[in-house]
Amino acid sequence: MSVLTFDATRRTAPHRTRRPVTVVVPTVDEAATIGPICRALVALRAEGVCDRVLVVDESSDETARIARSAGAEVLRQSSIVPGAGAVRGKGDAMWRAVHACDDGIVAFVDGDTVDFDPLVVRRLVAAATSGRADFVKATYRRPWDDGRTRRPTGGGRVTELAAKPLLRQLFPELASFGQPLAGEIAGTTDLLRSLPFVTGYGVDVALLIDAWRTVGSSRLAEVSAPPRQNRHRPLEELAGMADEVVGTILARAGIGAVGGPIERPPLGPLSPHPELAA
Repeated sequence: MSVLTFDATRRTAPHRTRRPVTVVVPTVDEAATIGPICRALVALRAEGVCDRVLVVDESSDETARIARSAGAEVLRQSSIVPGAGAVRGKGDAMWRAVHACDDGIVAFVDGDTVDFDPLVVRRLVAAATSGRADFVKATYRRPWDDGRTRRPTGGGRVTELAAKPLLRQLFPELASFGQPLAGEIAGTTDLLRSLPFVTGYGVDVALLIDAWRTVGSSRLAEVSAPPRQNRHRPLEELAGMADEVVGTILARAGIGAVGGPIERPPLGPLSPHPELAA
């Protein structure tokens, strides 16, 4: 795996190519957190770190209104590629967003992060515009805060108990990624348009596996980011997420139930990297 690192104290805009950068935030009912996230991203846009802040929303609460008032562009998920039918979750929102983005770089961040730190976007964009990587994921510490107990680690239970053990067994080339389920991702539109998008919780790890298979490990990168705090769900609520993540990884390994996860098709072809075509 290729790992790109950037100065943790860097606060200026990263070196930019002429390729436009869109930051996409998929959301469903994130009114409690979307405002600060959008304000931070709009500030990055003003600095020239990115060119566009796009919230792809399918909420029943005030998420869209709050995002617009913070200066973000908002598109209803179902309005993008309406011929694709009913919306199907986060991965579907990401796939539709790629349709709505200009050629260049797309960075995704989650909309449920508490105390969002824009440094993660700076680093994703810096890596993706460096010319050294086509696909970048963030890694970070996951604190635990359930409203009663606070600990510096302990979050990311599906990652630690489901995704990482399976990757170590089935895709050892990707086992060193610290947060394979991280929603903080950046990639070239050329690559993203060539990949299928799993519609559910398995989208992030599926993109990692598919990007590796398409462009090779030398064109993947991981950047460190500040700790990420998001909502903690009761253990019983994580079962569905774990099922989808496990099913996705097994399907990518050619194991598991017939049919596999529901996917949206690639937008266009990209030839495999020479490293894998040999």
